[in-house]
Amino acid sequence: MAELPPEPSGWLSDRELQHVRGELPILYINAVPVRTDAAGDITEIGLLLRADDDAISRALVAGRVLYHERIRDALIRNLEKDLGTVALPRIPVDPTPFAVAEYFPTEGFSPLHDSRQHAVALAYVVPVDGDCEPSQNALDIVWLTPEEAASEDVAREMTGGQDVILRRALAYCGVLP
Repeated sequence: MAELPPEPSGWLSDRELQHVRGELPILYINAVPVRTDAAGDITEIGLLLRADDDAISRALVAGRVLYHERIRDALIRNLEKDLGTVALPRIPVDPTPFAVAEYFPTEGFSPLHDSRQHAVALAYVVPVDGDCEPSQNALDIVWLTPEEAASEDVAREMTGGQDVILRRALAYCGVLP
């Protein structure tokens, strides 16, 4: 078996990241945390409450995939970062996303927008069994029924078009009202 090269940290300095964001699409994951009943039916959808740019918004779990990091590991790391270490996510055996989301820095180019960069996100629905203690810049996690999550009120509280990904997740799971 070939020996792997030493692993870099996977993190870029702020200056390096800004430069790369201006030149290349960056790979991310988006995760929609859900609670399920004993039959596996979705009963609740978890949305983060974030404070960004002097505004409060609802958001999906999201984060970059680091250099030399498996998608499964990126999902676990970002779910633990946003939901806490005892969230107990059930990562899919096959890390095939339900959707590929492409965020553009130019507003209006597509429904998905990220002013910092062109980003491509692999989107997943992830059942969560444990207690969630939001961290990083998440203020709280709110658990909503599928009907509540699909409402126009919730869509207005989400930024960057993440409501589009949420609705795709609900449709993918067969719970879009």
